Amino acid sequence: MAEKKQNKGTFFVATGRRKKSIARVRMTNGTGKIEINGRTIEDYLQRDTLILIAKQSLVLTNTADKFDIFVNVEGGGISGQAGAICHGISRALLKVSENYRKELKDAGHLTRDPRMKERKKYGLKKARKASQFSKR
Repeated sequence: MAEKKQNKGTFFVATGRRKKSIARVRMTNGTGKIEINGRTIEDYLQRDTLILIAKQSLVLTNTADKFDIFVNVEGGGISGQAGAICHGISRALLKVSENYRKELKDAGHLTRDPRMKERKKYGLKKARKASQFSKR
């Protein structure tokens, strides 16, 4: 399932995840255009730091202007979505060429970030916050 043939050409498909966010990435040969949920990356992510996070794996492998990337992302917040996009792009780059594996693995882009929100416990206000103790 690494490649999907459509009438426009070959797409490399991968999924990236972080926290509650899931990003479905389609990558094809092109000029470096990145489209997220039908909008440009600058319009969708808006902050420069988030744009840098999303493009990290492309900059690392020097492929920023070789592929057009189309992303559908949902769930979580904007920061988690940027991390999910980076993870998805990294996994799609592996399907393009296995030669990128060492660089991406050393930078930690192939590992899914396992940190999740801790659940709320009964008797507490949040996951760990308790009401103030009163002796009298």
